[in-house]
Formats: sequence, C-alpha cells, structure tokens
Amino acid sequence: MTAAALSLSPILAVLAEEGEETAKFLGLPIWIWQFANLVLFVGLLLYFVAKPLGAAFRARQVQIEERRREAEKKRAAVENLAADIRARTAVIEKEIAEIRERGRADGEEARRSLAERADAESERIRREAGEEIERRLAQAVGELRRTAAALTTSTATEILAREITPEDRERLLVDSVAQLEKTS
Repeated sequence: MTAAALSLSPILAVLAEEGEETAKFLGLPIWIWQFANLVLFVGLLLYFVAKPLGAAFRARQVQIEERRREAEKKRAAVENLAADIRARTAVIEKEIAEIRERGRADGEEARRSLAERADAESERIRREAGEEIERRLAQAVGELRRTAAALTTSTATEILAREITPEDRERLLVDSVAQLEKTS
C-alpha cells in the first residue's frame, strides 16, 4: 500500500498546485479526501476480496493439481492394465495356437491309428473268412465222402443182394469164421 502511495505522490503534488482555490472539507482539499477514500476502498477490496479470492484460487489450484496427479496415477494404472491385458492376450493366443497344433497332431495320430486298426481288422476278417472257407470246404468234402460212401455202400448192398445166392452167403460165412480163427 505504501508503494502505491509513493507512486501517486507526484500526481498529488501536481493536483495540489493546480487548484488552490478548490473546495475544502475539514481544512483539507476534497481531492485528498477522494484520494484517501480511493486508497481505503482499494485496501478494503484487497483485504476482503483479494485475499479470499487468492486463497480460493490457491485452493482451486491445489485441487486441480491433486486431480491432475490422481489422473496421472489412473492413466498409469490403465496403461499397466492395458499392457497386462496385451500380455495375457498374447499368452492366450499362443496357447490357442499350441492347442490347435496339438489337435492337428492328435487328429493325425488318431487317423493313423484308426487306419492301422482298420487294416488289422480287415486282415483278421480276411484270415477268418479264409479259415471259415477252408473249414466249410473240408466239411463239405467230408460230407461228400460220407454221402459217396453211403451211396457206394447202399449200391453195393443192392448189387450183393441181387447177385449173392444163399450158397454164396454160406461160403462167405464159413470163410469169415475161418479167417477169425486164424487171427485169434
């Protein structure tokens, strides 16, 4: 306040010289009262308005700085989270690629295994079919032989029944008994 008064003192001196016949109040010219009123008004403004406004501005500035620091912290946290998500995504993509590759390899292995089992099964079926064919062929041949033997026997029996006389039967019986006696 004293600096303002000192800077205004040359102006006051000039004003004092100009109007010596100016109006006075309590023995002092009016302009001094007006100047004193102005200084008092500016002082009161500074005291009641500027100080609280300055304090409010400083508080607001501190609040803004705190919010800026908080926003920086949040931004750093978000960037860390984004980096973490990118890292996890890369790991997951790598695992997916590995799973796909394992799936392909397992599929190929399963296909190869199925093909081997199918080949082995078809070979077993061929072998069993061949064995079944051989067994049925042997059975058919045996049946054919039995049928041929039965047919031969029945034909021979018929021929013998027609051709052998009672004297031939007696002679065969005597020959058979004689042969039995020789072997015993």
